[in-house]
Amino acid sequence: MSDKEVVVPNIGDFKDVEVIEVLVEAGSKINKDDPLITIESDKSSVEIPSPHSGNIKKVNLKVGDKVSEGSLILVIGTEEEKVEETTKPETKEIKKETIVEDIPTPKISKPNEIKQNNKVSIYKSSKALASPKVRKFARELGVDINNVIGSQRSGRIIEEDIKNFVSSNFNNPPEEKKTKPIKKLEYEHSDFGEIKVEDIPRIKKIAAPHLVNSWQTIPHVTNCDEADITELEEFRQNLKDTYTGEKKKITPLAFIIKAVVEALKIFPRFNSSIDDIENGKMTLKKYFHVGIAVDTPNGLMVPKIRNANEKNIEQISKDLKKVSDDCRNLKIDKKEFYGGSITITSLGGIGGTYFTPIINYPEVAILGVGRTYIKPVYIEGEFKPRTMLPLSLSYDHRIIDGAEGSRFNNELKNNLGKNFAYRLAKQ
Repeated sequence: MSDKEVVVPNIGDFKDVEVIEVLVEAGSKINKDDPLITIESDKSSVEIPSPHSGNIKKVNLKVGDKVSEGSLILVIGTEEEKVEETTKPETKEIKKETIVEDIPTPKISKPNEIKQNNKVSIYKSSKALASPKVRKFARELGVDINNVIGSQRSGRIIEEDIKNFVSSNFNNPPEEKKTKPIKKLEYEHSDFGEIKVEDIPRIKKIAAPHLVNSWQTIPHVTNCDEADITELEEFRQNLKDTYTGEKKKITPLAFIIKAVVEALKIFPRFNSSIDDIENGKMTLKKYFHVGIAVDTPNGLMVPKIRNANEKNIEQISKDLKKVSDDCRNLKIDKKEFYGGSITITSLGGIGGTYFTPIINYPEVAILGVGRTYIKPVYIEGEFKPRTMLPLSLSYDHRIIDGAEGSRFNNELKNNLGKNFAYRLAKQ
């Protein structure tokens, strides 16, 4: 029987596309319709099946090659013919990582899945083997797909593998590595002039591991937007005491807290925590305790404004002053740093517009507020000066997607707008 050459068939609009998987090797036996290679374009991935059964004599492709219709994939010979052993491209591309013993055999989708003596070989490719959909899913979760071990044939990665990877890293963080000795500087800092060595402030040292944990375990996404608060600012600056007629001094942050609480009522997932991701459980909070980042000489502290939904603007403003003073004077109770719904961090008093605040774990969102500025806005046929408030909303992408994040910001902008000011005036 003569050799049979297997080429890339006509599979539609594919030209010079990349081979992302080589699913067979020289010397193995295949059946008709067994997949041979997987190619991937910008839009999709396609498996090329075998049109014949027989022994593979030679494999002509390797991962990374570009192919079009008619490109030679492999040669199928007869059983009597000696298999060429000089060309096994996939052995360079796919390396055996681990042999796991005494575990249940995973679901086998094809008969040529590698099994030996009840041991299952798990492969990890030098380039992750996954469909575009799975790659996109990994990117959305902030996962480097090259670190994921696939459960399917030849280490192919599916969505379930991504979920398991995230779950294992969340619930079983890697053991702390032994600290490697810091490479000695070629020159000391003091070689270039006078220096002073100081201790890192205690609060900053306490906060550091919490920040690292949040950044490493939560896939952050930040949605930046701006709210038109022209009428709200006019209302705030004209507030007067009913009895004395004196002007009231209410911080803008009190209004923002009230607006955030109203948005939390409509989007309850922003007022939650992920405590058991392995079993798909989250905790939805019925209370509204808003955390406020307070800048102190000792470092940043985040006390809570408790039950903000039950308080008016004036009460919230008084609470803000009290917890801020307690933090700066180190009189705040430790418990006041826990049990929050969402955190607000404001740079309005310092400056700046947009930034990417880190979520205060175990919360799932944090709102960054910049300094207000005047912007010309085209309204009813003419440009008018409007007071704009920059908003930077960071959220946990495991539980909040981009659409929901945008809707939350839209609701928040609406709450800070003209109608919100009118509602507050009636309270």
